[in-house]
Amino acid sequence: MSGGDMAKPLLGHRSTEGDPSITPMAGRTIGVLGSGDFARSLAIRLVCSGFKVVVGSRNPKRKAGLFPSAAEVTFQAEAVKKTDVIFVAVFREHYSTLCDLADVLVGKILVDVSNNTEINHHKESNAEYLASLFPACTVVKGFNVVSAWTLQSGARDGNKQVLICSNNQEAKRTIAEIAQVMGFTPVDMGCMSSACEIENIPLRLLPAWKIPIFLALGLFLCFFTYNLIRQVIHPYIREQKNKLYKIPIEVVNTTLPCVAYVMLSLVYLPGVLAACSQLYYGTKYRRFPDWLDQWLQHRKQIGLLSFFCAALHAVYSLCLPMRRSHRYQLIETAVKQAVEKKMNIWVEEEVWRMEIYISVGIIALGLLSLLAITSLPSIANSLNWREFSFIQSTLGFIALVISTLHTLTYGWSRAFDENQYKFYLPPTYTLTLLVPCTVILAKVIFSLPCIQQRLLRIRRGWEKGRYVKFVLPSATGEYSSGETSSNV
Repeated sequence: MSGGDMAKPLLGHRSTEGDPSITPMAGRTIGVLGSGDFARSLAIRLVCSGFKVVVGSRNPKRKAGLFPSAAEVTFQAEAVKKTDVIFVAVFREHYSTLCDLADVLVGKILVDVSNNTEINHHKESNAEYLASLFPACTVVKGFNVVSAWTLQSGARDGNKQVLICSNNQEAKRTIAEIAQVMGFTPVDMGCMSSACEIENIPLRLLPAWKIPIFLALGLFLCFFTYNLIRQVIHPYIREQKNKLYKIPIEVVNTTLPCVAYVMLSLVYLPGVLAACSQLYYGTKYRRFPDWLDQWLQHRKQIGLLSFFCAALHAVYSLCLPMRRSHRYQLIETAVKQAVEKKMNIWVEEEVWRMEIYISVGIIALGLLSLLAITSLPSIANSLNWREFSFIQSTLGFIALVISTLHTLTYGWSRAFDENQYKFYLPPTYTLTLLVPCTVILAKVIFSLPCIQQRLLRIRRGWEKGRYVKFVLPSATGEYSSGETSSNV
């Protein structure tokens, strides 16, 4: 990537005038040891942020063309002599090659940006290992959670945070100022003992999604097995009909809305359980159980997975008429009606049921799309708390209600048709109604004035059984003190 592409940083420079806590950084010389992709991206971002950059390489003539023309590419020893802040952009196994520079590195600030290939691969962190090799230097861990792409494109789409830790407060302050000028948000993670945790962060694969994904897969497997028994195994055993062709499309399409519907209700069920706990104990200061606390923290991921399954259900439904089996069944039905000389097959009730069913489903999918979009950090950050709460809480509950209407319209009167019970198993949609209807009923109960006011008082700090002092005038005109329970 040429330096011209980065002529104008996407975030611009942060003004340091009038802020005594930030010293001017523009124009300061920064060193970079290494000539890999991350070192090149780091040099480009530093140059475009107004810094003078000196790159230290073992082969400066061969590597000079990879860096912007404004950066000076020279030998490592020469680069170290020209600056006091040096980014060490080399792998851990190559740290020993820098030992020859120990004398010229004395008193310098070394910024370790490396990562490992496995979590807790070494007993000590890379930063601690680097500090042991150069005890006369001040080592700061930072910029390892930022990718080379983010450095080149600017801190706009991804996470702008740069985690920093060191045993030297002044060194951390210096690196934090550099990160701010580059357009990032420095986060002080404490002393060097935090380096191991910081290095593990880029190696974790979607840690917040593990439980929701397993939950979605578990629900999908349960509903898929249930639908397989009803739609494929039952016809084969009772009527000797081969319905295996339904598995790829029809069975999956019947399973996806069940998962989406239940997952959506699971977004709001922990809030109901939390409210019940607060009402029961009469306080908001009692800690929730760990399982409920984890559930509350994973609601965003559960909601996004619900939207994903609902979107797949919509795509699968659009593809249903394209199947060859559907065409055969359509022709077979037309021929059968012609033989029986049925001229009018219009069923008013079925027409209205399908029209309402599809219309309500489209509205539910639209609301789920709105919930998914507003959960993105770039959108959520542009909303104030009231707007975000209205969309995620109020509109989310409306989406749950409309999804319930969508499910009930699909069932219509089928729940009372004995032919719908295969192996005495009720239709799948009747099972999915249990949790959502429980949530909706609880929400209605909580909206009653007597319960709503009590819950509001609790969330504002009122506690059941808490005693408060009061002072009352006596018959003689003197004041006497006493105490009473706050729930009186």
